[in-house]
Amino acid sequence: MADLAASLALSASGMKAQSERLRHVSENIANADTPGYRRKTVPFREVYDFGRPTGEVQTGRVSLDRSELTQIYDPGHPLADGSGHYNGSNVDLIVEIADSREAQRSYEANLRMFDQSRQMQRSLLDLLRR
Repeated sequence: MADLAASLALSASGMKAQSERLRHVSENIANADTPGYRRKTVPFREVYDFGRPTGEVQTGRVSLDRSELTQIYDPGHPLADGSGHYNGSNVDLIVEIADSREAQRSYEANLRMFDQSRQMQRSLLDLLRR
């Protein structure tokens, strides 16, 4: 029974981490046209319990992508410098859409694992009641 509870914790940690990742991807997409915006990335790391890996995952510290910001030519823009350029964002919508699909599919896989573990627990309890 403990193994079934551990599998629930594993899949729940995966769903939580993927939902956090999806939240940051959504922020990146929403700010793709914001001048000076830097893409946010969130790493995953394994959870340890007394020095032993548990198999669970959690998100690490959010970091900003340090790649170059795009230079946009628009002399009428209030942020434009003397040459008519200003810093755009470094968000690539194709990358963000791919990341969102990957996060969504990973979330769904963890959800299926969670449901399967829950059904196995229910079946075990039904067997024990008989």
